[in-house]
Amino acid sequence: MFLLKLLVRNAFRHRLRTLLTIVGITIAILAFGLLRTVVSAWYAGVEASSASRLVTRNAISLIFSLPISYQERLRRMPGVRQVSYANWFGGVYVTEKNFFPNFAIEPRSYLALYPEFVLDPREKEDFFHDRKGAVAGRKLAARFGWKVGDSIPLRGTIYPGSWQFVLRGIYRGAEKSTDENQFFFQWEFLNETLLKTLPRRTNQVGVYILGLANPSLAAQVSREVDATFKNSLAETLTETEKAFQLSFISMTEAIVVAIQIVSFMVIAIIMAVVANTMAMTARERIGEYAVFKSLGFSWWHIAGMIFGESFFITFTGCALGVLLTFPVATAFGKELGSFFPVFQVAPMTLYLDLVAAVVIALIAGLFPAWRATTIKIADGLRRIG
Repeated sequence: MFLLKLLVRNAFRHRLRTLLTIVGITIAILAFGLLRTVVSAWYAGVEASSASRLVTRNAISLIFSLPISYQERLRRMPGVRQVSYANWFGGVYVTEKNFFPNFAIEPRSYLALYPEFVLDPREKEDFFHDRKGAVAGRKLAARFGWKVGDSIPLRGTIYPGSWQFVLRGIYRGAEKSTDENQFFFQWEFLNETLLKTLPRRTNQVGVYILGLANPSLAAQVSREVDATFKNSLAETLTETEKAFQLSFISMTEAIVVAIQIVSFMVIAIIMAVVANTMAMTARERIGEYAVFKSLGFSWWHIAGMIFGESFFITFTGCALGVLLTFPVATAFGKELGSFFPVFQVAPMTLYLDLVAAVVIALIAGLFPAWRATTIKIADGLRRIG
């Protein structure tokens, strides 16, 4: 207790300088935490991927579709437990600013393959039996104030026209990492409508989702699927769900790398600020350290005081920065919900904050401690006054 009291008094001899340094550390840790949270949010879909699911798409590009007739052949593949399919719809709700992912799916098999989308049993049945029915994530419904039974109009972009859906259910995520900002409706409704308006685009799906009997069969099943449809009019590319998600991340890899570099630059800058503060503090107290030496204090007593003060200032700022990270991240998550469906502070971010604080404190106190412990008593006493 006495040691802590001594560190606090030493740290606040120059209150303004110490307070400004703590504020700087707080802002730096907050900025670092938010940038790392953005990176985590970017990879949220990858982290939430299941090892027991494969995604089969057109080998040329994702924008090209696959025939619905592939479904039965995929279902008979050894190691495949279940097959479902989906189309990216790309509908717009009121205005383009209201972006959210919307898909046409085969409801029964799709929801069976994605147990992380938890839906009330009654709402699930209503969705299954209403051709125009749709389900939305809890966050998406809260964003627009939707309730079960509401009519949801979407303006088609990929599939032109005005599309009307009835909200039959609101799902919640089984895990914190589950995306609750998606919108699903029945693929049959899409296909039947296209039969009347765009017959040449009917009986086509965007991707197939394969549920595996054993995750260890992923590589084998992927090869067999692609070999089956080789030299067909629509060749396939089958990959794990995680690899499929990473293919989207790779398109923006330069942005992610830039954010990571900036996050570490923030730590480097505040490290220089804290080091400057500790250097000024040690220079002002050289005379005191010389007196301590003359009284018999060893080098590790003096180094301990300097490092202790460095750790006290750094960890005070770090604690404030971490505490502020949660409410600020929540506010950012509400604003960026359409771009980052899962925006929450990961435990790894907190560990990195702690590591950053330790590194800052050690490096900031290193040179002042070396200077104070190696200076001669006579040289130090000359600085008194």
